Amino acid sequence: MAAGSVVRHDLGPNRGLNRELRHDLLVRLAEARRHTDRLFELVRGSSQHPAIYDRPIRERHRLIFYVGHLEAFDWNLLGQTALHRTSPREQLDKLFAFGIDPVGGDLPNDQPSDWPSLAEVHRYRQETRQAVDDCVKDCVEEPQLDSTVMLNVAIEHRLMHGETLAYLLHQLPLDRKALITEESLWSGHKVTPHMVTIPAGEATLGMERGRGRGDAFGWDNEFERHTVRVPAFSIDAFNVTNEDFLDFIAAGGYENRALWSADAWDWIQREGIAHPGFWARRELSWHYRGMFAEIRLPLDWPVYVSHAEAAAYARWKGKQLPTEAQFHRAAYGRPDGTENDFPWGQKYPEQVQGNFDFRHWDPVPVGSYPDTNSAFGVSDLVGNGWEWTSTLFEAFPGFEPFSFYRGYSADFFDGKHYVMKGGSAHTAACMLRRSFRNWFQSHYPYVYTAFRCVET
Repeated sequence: MAAGSVVRHDLGPNRGLNRELRHDLLVRLAEARRHTDRLFELVRGSSQHPAIYDRPIRERHRLIFYVGHLEAFDWNLLGQTALHRTSPREQLDKLFAFGIDPVGGDLPNDQPSDWPSLAEVHRYRQETRQAVDDCVKDCVEEPQLDSTVMLNVAIEHRLMHGETLAYLLHQLPLDRKALITEESLWSGHKVTPHMVTIPAGEATLGMERGRGRGDAFGWDNEFERHTVRVPAFSIDAFNVTNEDFLDFIAAGGYENRALWSADAWDWIQREGIAHPGFWARRELSWHYRGMFAEIRLPLDWPVYVSHAEAAAYARWKGKQLPTEAQFHRAAYGRPDGTENDFPWGQKYPEQVQGNFDFRHWDPVPVGSYPDTNSAFGVSDLVGNGWEWTSTLFEAFPGFEPFSFYRGYSADFFDGKHYVMKGGSAHTAACMLRRSFRNWFQSHYPYVYTAFRCVET
């Protein structure tokens, strides 16, 4: 799920923000700010070498960028784009909109000294938040602004980056972050792997474009709502586990050229990929690199892998990854032909137990929350790890880019990104709606993404 800068455009008419709705959205924005602030507070390091200037993942920015980026995005969206205001912090607005970009497609080569001091960035954060809040107040009297949509964009963009920060911090060495002790959730839970037959039927993808001010928010790629006919298929009741994936490794899966696409084979050979990115080999045993501790590999947790690795495993099993429509049918369909809002029914995720909405730092065993099973009996379709599909990230029929953020989705309709569905432990409840679509390239091994297989 990519996030970048916004561009200046005129917005639609007659969509002002009433005071009651503004209050609700400001409360949500404040809570989202507290969440990302808490994540930054985990970053440690010495006074001479603060970890906030580290780059835990070589393809991404240094952590200091994200401290400023979240505020720059909000200002560029609401202050500059919506209200056409100038900023006394224009240089930092630009720096944190894009950061220091790598040149010619190479990896970033900036140095910590290229960035402002943390104290300066904190001042920028505080001043920009106040300016954004002032803009929101002014939006109340501006009926030409679609400010409800823009505030939801600001909130969900920040929450998306909360998940980005989580997996960046996951890669940060343990001595570079504050350590939190979480009760072990991974021992003593066993399920029996099996497949569930899903009868032919229809799956509704996307959401209906708003007909009024009270409609739910959706990103541009979530529209338009449409129905897909899905033939009968069978799907794994549970995600593929670490134990399952050990069998793939033992069978020489990473050495079997026939299981990999040409591009994926080049990648694992070039990068020396021989096991999931969250695993570590310690002498004769496998370990899992958790957020705050390295532990013996929990066999009953879902395995987190790249799309390329998931697809190779599915080929090894003589199966496939599900399509986006198959995921919807298994997750939200019902035997009587109707559909649920969530796999378990209509209750909002905050009212349901599950590994989502920041309740845990790491996965839990597959099948830990049977009350969240779908109507067909499929487990963990929301939470505990995003799920890879075989569907390329493309526009739905009737797609229209946001006028103020035209590249949010369209820049990634490139045939290289795959749709992910569901959500992880670090996915906010508001983004667990069934129309939400996440996406990543097939060789990115750092995200909290599980998978399951289908047979047709």
